[in-house]
Amino acid sequence: MNTVFKALNDPTRRAILDMLKRADLTAGEIADAFQISKPSISHHLDLLKQAGLIDAEREGQFIRYSLNTTVLDDTLKWLLTLTQSNGDSNHHEAS
Repeated sequence: MNTVFKALNDPTRRAILDMLKRADLTAGEIADAFQISKPSISHHLDLLKQAGLIDAEREGQFIRYSLNTTVLDDTLKWLLTLTQSNGDSNHHEAS
């Protein structure tokens, strides 16, 4: 889960996820939307892939990236468990 939070911590990677929410894209199509180098985009895509947030599928000479919501769903479910009461008071009194 640490890799997921690390991946989500960067605004460029969050922007890439937003783009992939709308459509599957190649690395070149993603890179065209940013004013940074293609190797930097490749690094961002690699971190997102390592975190399981995106999938990559080769199509000829291109790699098409798509959003993988499974990891996000699992992370969200875990975060929601933190808001659930375990029977104890959520507020602690100062001693």
